[in-house]
Amino acid sequence: MIKTRIISAFIITAFCFLWTLPAMAVDKDGKFILVIDAGHGGKDPGAVNGKNQEKSINLNVALKMGKLIEENCKDVKVIYTRKTDVFVELYKRADIANKAGADMFISVHTNSAKSKSANGAETYLLGVEENRASANLNAALEENKAILLENDYEAHYEGYDPNSPESMIIFEFMQNEYQKESLKMATFTQERMVKSAKRPDRGVHQAGYLVLWKSTMPSILIELGFISNDAECKYLVSQKGVDEMGQSLYEAFRDYLDYHNKLVEKAVPTAQAIGNKGADRELPVYKVQFMSIRNPLKKNDKRLKAYDNVDYYTEGGMCKYTCGDTTDFEAVQKTKKEVQKKYKDAFVIAVYEGRKISVREAQEISAKNK
Repeated sequence: MIKTRIISAFIITAFCFLWTLPAMAVDKDGKFILVIDAGHGGKDPGAVNGKNQEKSINLNVALKMGKLIEENCKDVKVIYTRKTDVFVELYKRADIANKAGADMFISVHTNSAKSKSANGAETYLLGVEENRASANLNAALEENKAILLENDYEAHYEGYDPNSPESMIIFEFMQNEYQKESLKMATFTQERMVKSAKRPDRGVHQAGYLVLWKSTMPSILIELGFISNDAECKYLVSQKGVDEMGQSLYEAFRDYLDYHNKLVEKAVPTAQAIGNKGADRELPVYKVQFMSIRNPLKKNDKRLKAYDNVDYYTEGGMCKYTCGDTTDFEAVQKTKKEVQKKYKDAFVIAVYEGRKISVREAQEISAKNK
């Protein structure tokens, strides 16, 4: 029986590797895409303490965090898996992020324990820690039981059984390519919840959360505190608690964004590396970006021969392919229409003096220099 489970786990892992290929969607404005997931909702209340329900705590803090980001991070696009009290299947939550081509997925939850003295905040990334009998295993099993409220859940989770700890074996063989970035975000989050919101520190851990398993980008799951602890529950449902927790998560995201932007700055090439033959031109150069993939294509790939002046630059760990090279905005629009026949999400980028700039800025520069 054990051998059968192990073989099945390898098969599932192979499937997961295919699932985690980078999403092709790219934000047309070049913004960082953050998906905030308020755990549970609707017919799924999550953990409860009297009249207090986890789903409401999660939503209030998620919305507070998102609002602060929207108000203060203009280069970030925030997407919510839910903004009201509705039930969203676990696989659909990850699917929302995958289809958006998100750069980060954050799932907000509230913990519960048999012991009413248990308290404090903790942050998770996908994986399995050495002690599989730990509280982390039990926490993941409890959160994963939300799939029992879904119709035909067996079809979406490859036979995973939320009632069986043995099902967690699927996560033991998993290599998460986003683990390094997930750990960075988890570390920033834990530090801010402890420092800014003054929550007891339960640390950063790994666990087999299904909602993280299905996401194809750096992802973390946050346990704000314990609803089963009366004092902590009172804090988390209060406006003070919502404001402080939302603020701490916002600060953690700002920490990560600063870290991410520094990496991007190092990765963003000069105009020549993007293929800008006009680095010395007085006018910006327009190109059509049509593909974003994890690894560069081989030189003899037929996709490189489909258009003129095909090149790529790296940004955010992705290879972004472009074609065309013109200072004429009308000409690049015609090129875009042609490219969109095959790549419907293709869009125009602009390069000027060795850096990528917004199309609007490029048009303003072009108008001044004509």
